[in-house]
Amino acid sequence: MATPHELLTANLHDVFGNRDPGSRRKAIHATYTADVSFSDPDETVTGLDALEAKAAAVIEGAPADSVFAPVGLEYTSPDSGALAWEFGPAGNPVARGIDVITVRDGRISALRTMLHS
Repeated sequence: MATPHELLTANLHDVFGNRDPGSRRKAIHATYTADVSFSDPDETVTGLDALEAKAAAVIEGAPADSVFAPVGLEYTSPDSGALAWEFGPAGNPVARGIDVITVRDGRISALRTMLHS
């Protein structure tokens, strides 16, 4: 079973930071429960297909040099975790936020993204 640290890393890089639809889909199935709930400032969606659509919209709508990078400390417990990040060209982020996850059976069952204002 994946640890919260591994899940936070997969969420950031293998899913939301992944420009390849095939490997992103594979990572989604390995990282999240089928009934995953994803909340961001715009909406809350449920399920793998909805989460995949959100991830694709983020990365495919960004310039090619945009990347996600962790920032600061990561916080974890056996069933949850939090990781701050920045997104944009390396060294020149255009967005900052934090992801908070709930873990069930070694996968993310809930993901909440909060943006820095």
